[in-house]
Amino acid sequence: MKIVRHRLHNDDDSEIPFRESPNQSAGIEPEFVVMHYTAGASAESSIDWLTNPAARASAHVVVSRTGAITQLVPMNRRAWHAGRSQWGSRVGLNGWSFGIELDNCGRLERHLDGWTSAWGTRVEDAQVMEAAHKHGGGVHGWHTFPPAQLHAAAEVANLLIRHYGLRDVLGHDDIAPSRKTDPGPAFPMESFRARVIGRGDDTGEERAQTTTALNIRMGPGTSFPKLEASPLPAGTKVEVLARQGAWRHVFVVDLVDGEMDVEGWVHGSYLAPVG
Repeated sequence: MKIVRHRLHNDDDSEIPFRESPNQSAGIEPEFVVMHYTAGASAESSIDWLTNPAARASAHVVVSRTGAITQLVPMNRRAWHAGRSQWGSRVGLNGWSFGIELDNCGRLERHLDGWTSAWGTRVEDAQVMEAAHKHGGGVHGWHTFPPAQLHAAAEVANLLIRHYGLRDVLGHDDIAPSRKTDPGPAFPMESFRARVIGRGDDTGEERAQTTTALNIRMGPGTSFPKLEASPLPAGTKVEVLARQGAWRHVFVVDLVDGEMDVEGWVHGSYLAPVG
């Protein structure tokens, strides 16, 4: 992708879909990308809301779960995505950042028949991560982010950082910790930041490999079913997306029995960091 007159374009010069939101204003000096989840029923419904004047909210970009990108606000304008917020000396991050919204249900509720969003949308167990938010509040279910969505969001964020010389990637819960929980513990901020600006996490485990034949499961525990790719052979390279206790949510970099794009949970004791 590339940016032409503050609008996203594909490399063949075709425009990324653009639906202009009225919820914008002048005066932006961007230094950051801020990641959000929509807490909506779908990308389409979230775009409809963020382009509605009644919302009094918007974002520069919305990314669907399939990786489809829609721009709502030109990059030389403020989108109203941050609200009351602060990062260091910067107050009111609308004036200092681009907002990327990811189609995601956010925090989930457990019922006898499974997980649902706050408005009743059913979410499959394989798309749920149980974790405590870094700002507290106990363990809850959180809607995970599929690889296609993360890849598209990283492509947009990397382009914005390179084109506008930005400083960092932040979460809404970083800049408004008393009010917001998005993008939440299911969002792999450490690996996402490393992907878009080249900063690894503090543990050195961003890239890892299995030290033995290792089962990969649908969730963080032996009670979750094994994926068909199990067991991963010793020496299989993976990218760590998230952590929950001793378990690691990983994306398998290598081809396993002819299968690509395998993603699941493995026990961290059987991973070793690689350069």
